[in-house]
Amino acid sequence: MALRINVVTIFPEFFSGPLGISIPSRAAAAGSVTYNIVDLRDFTHDKHRTVDDYPYGGGAGMVMKPQPFFEAVESLATKPPIVLLSPRGRVFSHADAERFAAGEELTLLCGHYKDVDQRVAEHLATEEISLGDFVLSGGEAAALAVIDATVRLLPGAMSDIESARTDSFFGRGLSAPSYTRPPEFQGHTVPEVLLSGDHARIAKWREEQADRLTRKRN
Repeated sequence: MALRINVVTIFPEFFSGPLGISIPSRAAAAGSVTYNIVDLRDFTHDKHRTVDDYPYGGGAGMVMKPQPFFEAVESLATKPPIVLLSPRGRVFSHADAERFAAGEELTLLCGHYKDVDQRVAEHLATEEISLGDFVLSGGEAAALAVIDATVRLLPGAMSDIESARTDSFFGRGLSAPSYTRPPEFQGHTVPEVLLSGDHARIAKWREEQADRLTRKRN
């Protein structure tokens, strides 16, 4: 069964290009995923299709209203996970991508403007996810990152699934450095062991380098 990914956004056009190329497109062509981009403004009830309003208590910026989000998700009749992309969320990880890829459906809620009404986070979303300790203009870019990390794990998305299995964070810490031709460039050379043809030495070198980089980062 294909993974169904729903994206609720006020900018549907944001996704048409990225989802139509490279790995997200290949995963869809292989029948492993379907994308359903939902325009949040279709669930407004005024002639201006208003999705935001002034914050209670005053302050700068506009807050996205809860009603369109609740109605959009209700129309999907979706099941968890329902993910709000938010700077307040816990940081997205490879384990999340694996969990999403193993599921049947994933719904991503994209905020914009100053904030999203907290009732969306507390009573609609089943989890909040962030890409890190910084703020984006909206949840769309974060949603694309989550989608890409997830669908590349699906059957048919990559021509060589072993490439994904040797990535950083796939059941391990960071991956070892990679090199390709030429063996020398501007005086910088490829480590001799990688040119040796000794697969046991190469595997040992990669394991040591991956461990070193992981410890250095932590």
